[in-house]
Amino acid sequence: MNRTTLSLIAGVVALAAVTGVAYVTEPSDAAGRSTADAPARLPVERSTLVCPAPTSSDVGETTYTAFTPTADGAAAKDRGQKPGTAQLLPAAATGQNQDDPAQDDPAQDDPAQDDPAQDDPAQDGQDKGARKGGGEPVVPLKEPGRPVTATADGSDAPALTGTADGRLAPGWSVQQTTVVDAGVGRGLQGISCTAPDTEFWFPGSSTATDRQDYVHLTNPDDATAVVDLELYGQDGRLEAPSGEAVNVPPHSTVPVLLSTLAAKPEINVTLRVAVRSGRVGAAVQASDTNIGGDWLPPAADPSTSLVLPGIPEDATAVRLVAYAPGGEDADLKVRLAGRSGTFTPAGSQTLHVKSGMTAALDLGDVTKGEPGSLLLSPEGDASGAAPVVAALRITRGKGAKQETAFIPATTAIERRASVADNRAKGSTLSLVAPEEGARVRVTSSAGSEGGTPSTKEITLKGGTTMAVEPPPPAGGKGAFAVTVERVSGGPVHAARTLALPQDGVPMFTVQTLPDDRGTVEVPEAGQDMSLLND
Repeated sequence: MNRTTLSLIAGVVALAAVTGVAYVTEPSDAAGRSTADAPARLPVERSTLVCPAPTSSDVGETTYTAFTPTADGAAAKDRGQKPGTAQLLPAAATGQNQDDPAQDDPAQDDPAQDDPAQDDPAQDGQDKGARKGGGEPVVPLKEPGRPVTATADGSDAPALTGTADGRLAPGWSVQQTTVVDAGVGRGLQGISCTAPDTEFWFPGSSTATDRQDYVHLTNPDDATAVVDLELYGQDGRLEAPSGEAVNVPPHSTVPVLLSTLAAKPEINVTLRVAVRSGRVGAAVQASDTNIGGDWLPPAADPSTSLVLPGIPEDATAVRLVAYAPGGEDADLKVRLAGRSGTFTPAGSQTLHVKSGMTAALDLGDVTKGEPGSLLLSPEGDASGAAPVVAALRITRGKGAKQETAFIPATTAIERRASVADNRAKGSTLSLVAPEEGARVRVTSSAGSEGGTPSTKEITLKGGTTMAVEPPPPAGGKGAFAVTVERVSGGPVHAARTLALPQDGVPMFTVQTLPDDRGTVEVPEAGQDMSLLND
């Protein structure tokens, strides 16, 4: 995935304007050999996030939590960074029925009042249904190290877009947590707001009759984005002409019901969001008639080996959904990294995924009472292995008291990752070292209502998953953020489960912790005034 990073071009152009010419230096030793120093790692100067509209339910209650971790090491000097700002603003909603997206399908709106030049079956009626964005900032941050929270009730809470700059940009994260007491999708629905991009994969989506899956497309920029929605089922790509060339107006959000794009229902589907022009944030809100619902975040980019961390110890059903986007079939080895080591689930050793098709594997209560993480790797020779995307659907509870959440494959924590909304009770951090052992530092921030941070270091054995409760902030009240830093050793993947049981329903949501990419490598630049003499 592309991420918003420090622009080197702007820096070089500005330097050239002052000194005449700028160039990247490559110093040499006495013998004339090149000894270029490693690029300096500096904090990013700007971050952009997009949050989808949280719910169409009138009984939904949403909490927003924003956080930027404090800098450390070389970054602690701030490198001349400005104090900065970090805030989100409401995006304009589109569609005729603003209050209940479940009753409004952008693919079916009446085009009579649209501009004929912009007529698109997937977008008819957007202009006449648009609500102006803007408004008061949401969860504005003033300083790193302490989270800020805000709440919203009912279905009026809009999608949000925003930026952070200066010292608030590196690692800026926003968590959106919604409790829905009743109706379709009843449960705890949580998502970490994401950076806009040009491509997203959502294995684990569905167009089944008992599911209402909406993909929310949010455009943070000043120009219209054009998006293609592609669906892939067990037999290949599904015909979905109304998902082509979906227009997302500037600073607006568009929800699209996936079942309206395909001719017939299918239980396990992979959605690809491909942006023709511009960029968007994308997330799928999956609501089940019988077993609750949650947000399905984008999965990690296609890869031959994937890690899906954070399966709760009391999971009653686990379903793996995978898709092979390349021209070759993928044969996957399925393993579970548990508390004491890695093993192969009985009867579920491998999964064959045909090229261009979605495959599913029901693993049941695979964790057997202990936390785990699923590891996918090529079966046999890895040199010619085909890449895949994958996600898990997790179910907890039984009968009418079931609740679901999703765990997409996620990238490793190279340096640091944070999750913003944690509670004194109910937060569990899962850490997995899929290869060699590693050591991590876990820091709980001050609470939103005070307190001081708490930190502890954890040693992980290779091939194992460890589930821990984050150390609560000393004397803290309110929500707090958790930051994980890899100190040494091999790759580490992480996820956070937030459990808020209610009326016997084990409401929960799981957020993965990919690296926050809060720093970027910047090569050393120097001046060569002699070039002006040419």
